[in-house]
Amino acid sequence: MGAENFTSITEFILVGLSSDHEIQNLLFVVILLIYTVTLVGNLGIIMLVLVDSRLHTPMYFFLTHLSGMEICYVTSTIPQMLAHLQAGHGGLSLLRCALQMYVALSLGSAEALLLGVMAYDRYLAICRPLTYATAMGRWRQFQLASACWVCGFFGSVICVFLTFTHPFCGSGLINHFICELPMVLKLACDDTLITETIVFLLAAVVILGPLSVILTSYGLILFSVSQMQSARGLRKAFSTCGSHLAVVTLFYGTTTFIYIVPQSGTSPDNEKRIAVFYVVVTPLLNPVIYTLRNKDVHEAIAKVVRRLGFEQKN
Repeated sequence: MGAENFTSITEFILVGLSSDHEIQNLLFVVILLIYTVTLVGNLGIIMLVLVDSRLHTPMYFFLTHLSGMEICYVTSTIPQMLAHLQAGHGGLSLLRCALQMYVALSLGSAEALLLGVMAYDRYLAICRPLTYATAMGRWRQFQLASACWVCGFFGSVICVFLTFTHPFCGSGLINHFICELPMVLKLACDDTLITETIVFLLAAVVILGPLSVILTSYGLILFSVSQMQSARGLRKAFSTCGSHLAVVTLFYGTTTFIYIVPQSGTSPDNEKRIAVFYVVVTPLLNPVIYTLRNKDVHEAIAKVVRRLGFEQKN
């Protein structure tokens, strides 16, 4: 391949969510509000876990990592979306596109792995309560969380590197609002079969691997819960697991469609709408879902509010 092929495109143009100026202004306000609430919600979870000793458990330790991933993820994508909505166009150099793709893909991969770890944690807590404290000690928590971060960022290096070894040509238009790997790969001038196969296999490991752990863990949890005689124990088990299952359904349902299910014949506009869920909506819903029916978090919030109210009076 000649060097001229690699420089035929010097930047990508992101089409965005809409070309209508009024709709762009509306989307800017809505997405900015969502971004702000997402940051506040996830930061709130991290702060609550840090200040309340009752939340110093493995479940909340992993939840703080999930919140940290969500904060980093939305910050790697949404500010760019807002800037493009404000400017009315979305030009990105190849380097900036590669960097955004790498960061977003790494954080998404790490989150997928972490959701699997959180399901395994719930399995141990409910099905192996006597050995739970030993099996999920502080060092084991650190090892599992670190493995999620490292594997997510390492696997994404391969995908992004392979994608940008291809020459790009044509209009440079990407019918998306971020540099999504499958969409960028469509602009490659040469044969991408090997790259697509490797990306598919890595995506299968990162998405379907943890998903199999989640399904197995919750299958065993469901069996164990069905044997419980205590109604209180049943309610607590379903409460702690229900929130995690809701997050898993949102995250895996959308990412599987984009990276695992064949996209031939699928409308690019539909792909953008689906991507909105895991780029914008899921990071917003995570803190809501985990705190909506969680008594421990409710008590921690009430404690902080009472403490702040007392300090203000004094």
